[in-house]
Amino acid sequence: DLPLLQVIPNKTFRCMGPAEVPNTTQHLDLSFSNLKSLEPNYFSSVPELQLLDLTRCHLHTIEDNSFKDLHKLSTLVLTANSLQYLGTAAFYGLASLKKLVLVETNIASLTDLPIGHLHNLQELNLGHNTIASLKLPKYFTNLTSLRHLSFLSNKITYISKGDLDALREANSLNLTLVLSLNDIKYIEPGSFAKIHLGELILRSSFENFDAMHTSLQGLTGLQVNRLVLGEFSNSQRPVDFHSRLLSGLCQVKMQEFVLICFRKFDSDTDTLFNCIGNISSIRLVDLELEEVSEVPMFSQVKQLECKKCKFKEVPAKKLSLFKELRVLRITKSKHLNSFRQKFESLSNLEVVDLSENRLSFTQCCSPQFLKCPNLKHLNLSFNSDISVTGDFTNVKNLLYLDLQHTKLLGPGSYPVFLSLQKLIYLDISHTRTHVKSQCTFCGLNSLQVLKMAGNSFENNKLANNFKNLSHLHTLDISSCKLVQVDQSTFDALSELKELNISNNKLLSFDPVVYKPLQALTALDFSNNQLSVLLDSALEILPDSLVLLDISQNLFECSCIYLNFLKWVKEKQELLQNKELMICHTPTYMKNMSLSNFSLSSCQINASTVAFSVIMLVAVVVFLLLIYKYYFQLYYALVLLSGCKHSAERGDTYDAFVIHSSKDQEWVIKELVEPLEGGTPPFQLCLYYRDFLPGVPIVTNIIQEGFLSSRNVIAVISTDFLESKWCSFEFDIAQSWQLVEGKAGIIMIVLEEVNKALLRQRLGLSRYLRRNTYLEWKNKEISRHIFWRQLTGVLLQGKKWNH
Repeated sequence: DLPLLQVIPNKTFRCMGPAEVPNTTQHLDLSFSNLKSLEPNYFSSVPELQLLDLTRCHLHTIEDNSFKDLHKLSTLVLTANSLQYLGTAAFYGLASLKKLVLVETNIASLTDLPIGHLHNLQELNLGHNTIASLKLPKYFTNLTSLRHLSFLSNKITYISKGDLDALREANSLNLTLVLSLNDIKYIEPGSFAKIHLGELILRSSFENFDAMHTSLQGLTGLQVNRLVLGEFSNSQRPVDFHSRLLSGLCQVKMQEFVLICFRKFDSDTDTLFNCIGNISSIRLVDLELEEVSEVPMFSQVKQLECKKCKFKEVPAKKLSLFKELRVLRITKSKHLNSFRQKFESLSNLEVVDLSENRLSFTQCCSPQFLKCPNLKHLNLSFNSDISVTGDFTNVKNLLYLDLQHTKLLGPGSYPVFLSLQKLIYLDISHTRTHVKSQCTFCGLNSLQVLKMAGNSFENNKLANNFKNLSHLHTLDISSCKLVQVDQSTFDALSELKELNISNNKLLSFDPVVYKPLQALTALDFSNNQLSVLLDSALEILPDSLVLLDISQNLFECSCIYLNFLKWVKEKQELLQNKELMICHTPTYMKNMSLSNFSLSSCQINASTVAFSVIMLVAVVVFLLLIYKYYFQLYYALVLLSGCKHSAERGDTYDAFVIHSSKDQEWVIKELVEPLEGGTPPFQLCLYYRDFLPGVPIVTNIIQEGFLSSRNVIAVISTDFLESKWCSFEFDIAQSWQLVEGKAGIIMIVLEEVNKALLRQRLGLSRYLRRNTYLEWKNKEISRHIFWRQLTGVLLQGKKWNH
């Protein structure tokens, strides 16, 4: 079970039952609960409900008065419940219900559906059921507010005369009737006679061409504001378009006709407009239509849209026969690349939208429009490439020109817009325009909106490029790689209200440059390289400014700029994207929000700062010294500590043996065994045997080795000379000898020792020259002398235990 989930505090909840939520709940989602049945007054605990979702609640029974207390409920969703019983008063009390969703609820007939009393019902969705007859019961005449009635994906095959009589009696002027995804085989003529609908949708509603052709004859006498006819793109039963297919629409009165998703067209498509030529608006969507059909004489079409068709060339010649045409849109046609034909004598044409195609042509834009004096909107955006020559003679009344995201040849090098004196909107964003001429926008004296984003200027500098645009209200020069703006750039733009100069490389906000912009309401200076707004810049910001974005700049969070940092905290309502206003320098404050900068940190006097700096430097130097000489300091500390308590410890061992780990076998066999197993026995301290675990090595060497032993035996070998630890132990041994005043370092030099390496160890070599040492040789006589000398030294001062 789902727990109680509060989606919107005290208003919207998700849970498993109404008893769990407050009685003030307005939206309740019980979807996927296991309710099974609804009893009378089931929702009495939530009388304020406005939306109730019972999707997939395993409901099979809804008894009378189940929703009795829900007088404010406007939306009820019962999707995907296999209803077996609906009480005759199941929906009693729903006086405010406007939307009822009964999708996939096992409804097979409209006759027993108890909804006749829902006078305020506006939308009834009966999709994905098994309704076979469109016969509307008499109670539909009571549903005077109904605006949307859907029978999507049911089992309707025949529509007979009289099935829709209830719509004749009711006010259905604004009703949308959806019959898509049925399997209509026949519509009896007269079934729709004298019926006036807002919209009729017939997509994938017919089995084949013959069924569609015959059924459309049955629409005779229908009046509809909008008729949608066609297929779905993923339909498993596509219907090809043949001549005469739409002949049944000649007796249908409609304002707008939409033909959608026909994949194949006969070579003879000249009948396409025969019965729809007098319609005000036609939309042809996702058709594999390569040519425009013949246009009937005296066509009344005012709006024509061809979206995702297969034109390879703009069919201007045939389209020019639509003499009443005011709006033309040919968009998203990936095959459309040529514009050689000319529109001619379209005196009413006001809007031409040829965007999102692949057009590539030259000499834009006068030659393409002959005798089209009222053309005001021209959209050629998102195409391939267009050459603009400067000839706009035939379209000099243009008000809106959109060329964005189309590669342009011409603008920037010379004044191509001179004749567009009335133009108020120009978008040439991301057109690879490089502005060289300061007269690029000459002639655009009425221009109010200029969008130039994603282009570039000569030397990445704004000069006096906008000198004649005195009526400009909106200017977008973002992402233009700008590094400098001349002082006189904005002098003429006293009416400018919106300026977007973001995503450039500007280092400063020069008050002299921006002072003329006293009408600004919105300024976007984000994503530049600004470090601060100086006091002089803050002073010239106009009072009219309500939106300012300076985020994603390289701000310096230093007390030098305390005034700016204070200003940021005071202007939180003005500033946009405050979370992206972060410190860039100094390094220790990088990525900290400007809003979180502590102003109090800037109130420290000079002497405190100086003292803090000195103390900081001293601490750093002290720590560096400790780090560098840590080993030596630690060794000295342990040695001195050990010396202080050496008298208390006594001598545990007769000698501490210093040797390389690689000589361990020799030490055990030739030294330890004879000395510790001989007579008298001697006790030796060996690191691998006698050092305490868990104690630092240095501590073990000093306290367990030197301070607990009467003597030190150093086994000098080539490996000893190469070992840093052996060298360290020998240095300590000499210190121990000096501090304790003992002369107990017994040097044993093995005969294979590298003499050259020994000479390199100056300290050890010097010690051997100044002190007597023992040599180990394999000859019997030499060994006898070695053991007599070694035992003699170890016996000196040895204490005997009795």
